Amino acid sequence: MPSPYRAIFALPGTKSFSVAGFLGRMPLSMMGIGIVTMVSQLTGRYGLAGALSATVALSAAAIGPQISRLVDRYGQRRVLRPATLVSLAAVSGMLLCAKYEAADWTLFLCAAFIGCVPSVGSMIRARWAVLYRDTPRQLHTAYSFESVIDEVCFIFGPIISIGLSTAWFPEAGPLLAGCFLAVGVFWLTGQRATEPAPHSREQHGGGSALRARGLQVLVATFVATGAIFGAVDVVTVAFAEDQGHKSLASVVLAVYASGSCVAGAVFGLLHFKGAPARRWLVGVVAMGLSMIPLQLVGNLSFLAVALFVAGLSIAPTMITTMALVEQHVPRAKLTEGMTWVSTGLAVGVALGSSVAGWVIDAAGAKAGYGVPGVAGAVAVVVAFLGYRRLKQPVPRRGGTTDEHGADGHRHEERRSVA
Repeated sequence: MPSPYRAIFALPGTKSFSVAGFLGRMPLSMMGIGIVTMVSQLTGRYGLAGALSATVALSAAAIGPQISRLVDRYGQRRVLRPATLVSLAAVSGMLLCAKYEAADWTLFLCAAFIGCVPSVGSMIRARWAVLYRDTPRQLHTAYSFESVIDEVCFIFGPIISIGLSTAWFPEAGPLLAGCFLAVGVFWLTGQRATEPAPHSREQHGGGSALRARGLQVLVATFVATGAIFGAVDVVTVAFAEDQGHKSLASVVLAVYASGSCVAGAVFGLLHFKGAPARRWLVGVVAMGLSMIPLQLVGNLSFLAVALFVAGLSIAPTMITTMALVEQHVPRAKLTEGMTWVSTGLAVGVALGSSVAGWVIDAAGAKAGYGVPGVAGAVAVVVAFLGYRRLKQPVPRRGGTTDEHGADGHRHEERRSVA
């Protein structure tokens, strides 16, 4: 591991909560595809499988920020453990209902409560923010490391989930995802030394973190960005099937995630000066432009190369986004603010996959790549329209007030975090 990455693990407890966070995040990439695989194998109804997966995603998008808001108020241990137990009970219920062919409404009821799963990635980033809030370089490296871990989850999670459900028994994928969630969350919340201190009602200030104007820009942009991801996943599967190699779709999508993983690892070794808002805008523009070559794909080899290049802009943009959240959202609402970004992505993924499916049915798989192309253009437009908000200095940071605005040197130093 390069020395900047080794350095962030010098503090006690960092290795332990990072491993716990990795396990707790695996369900993010395993649960949805695991449900699709399980239900399609047991019933042969792909429409039902897709609808259940979308229900889980939208439920998590709606409930996740509320859980994170409670975490900011009461602490990770007090909130995450009961929320995780609710999600695990719902997973167990869905597995039993699917196995014993219960009515469809019972599956949707369980899917809705699976959405109580906490945003483990936001919890880990909040711990890094507490540890390295006064050392921007280490915080940048820590955020970069977490983005690499996200991509590793998305490279291997679907392969594990699909492989177990097809080779062992249909319920194996979601079952293992639930086990990862239980182990990761309970291990993480058992580590009290690095847990961010909860904020009182007075410090919290009332209202949602989404009231921050800068966060509104980030979330709106990431709805469009999520649509890119959701559409690319669906269209790639359909395109691979048209090419007669449907099984290679997971490999091509893994190449997409690999590009992001490589870029995130390199990005974490670099240190930047100046406002991160400008780098964020460049990243969003690069993501939008990277969708243009997809309109020209003719075979899977070209598609894999194009997606690898497209993936290079993902992790750096996500890393800079989290730095901007840390900058624009009051510290007492930091976990909630980070979760809102994930919510925007989840909503976008659901929209992108739905629209892409409709376009594929109407015009074919190749035409489906127009959906991420349009989504990329929308993301660029929203980013340019909101760029001025992200450039504005933030006078208040911690709770309802903070030294961030009072100390001009520290303010400028934190603005250099990538």
